[in-house]
Amino acid sequence: MMRVLLHRLLAGLIPACLGLLGPARAEDAAPRAVVELFTSQGCSACPPADRLVNELARDPGVIALTLPVTYWDYLGWKDTLASTSFTARQRAYAGMRGDRQVFTPQAVVNGAATVVGSDRAALERSIRDPGTAASLPVPVRSEAAPDRIVIEVGPAREPGRSAEVWLLPVARAREVAIGRGENRGRTVTYRNVVRGMHHVGSWRGTPAHYEVPRTALAVADADSYVVVLQAENNGPGRILGAAKGPGL
Repeated sequence: MMRVLLHRLLAGLIPACLGLLGPARAEDAAPRAVVELFTSQGCSACPPADRLVNELARDPGVIALTLPVTYWDYLGWKDTLASTSFTARQRAYAGMRGDRQVFTPQAVVNGAATVVGSDRAALERSIRDPGTAASLPVPVRSEAAPDRIVIEVGPAREPGRSAEVWLLPVARAREVAIGRGENRGRTVTYRNVVRGMHHVGSWRGTPAHYEVPRTALAVADADSYVVVLQAENNGPGRILGAAKGPGL
């Protein structure tokens, strides 16, 4: 009986904690997966994965992100969207898994499962997998005010949880004509291109409120954002929660 009462209490508490932001909007719907695609304009195997991410980005339950990396730039075409920080992030994921190398296209789902980014069946399985979905247990909401981004993070389901809150400015769509290298002559459309990673603060397992100046989004050509709550232990761990910004 006590467990039933406690469950009902928590079920009522979480919406109350997040209700400070007002009625939920479409972009506030709880996602079931965050997909990070590590890709490169210099990789001939990447365009099919880029197209797949474009499709996934239309799913309201999936936050699909493009993170272009730099390590294929030597092949003759310098990726116009790539960042060394994304290369470092992919290598950090590999280090956490004990992998010796990285590759493109690679998709990481909820900071845990990893698959070839162009393998539709494997990627869809990872998104549907109950074990993977269970890694988004913490409700996250965001609201874009005129001068700031307001973020609300709910309580942990298990005691002792902690994580870091990140604000990722994104460009919702970028079309690139590739002039040299393996994809010479191709024009590729990229969706939800991450343009930076802004550390908002630490979360200690209890309901928390954060405010970030809108100037944090003034990065390159960013026109929206994603909020990610991610566990860390000497590297990026499981993503525990996430929220979309306007238009995503």
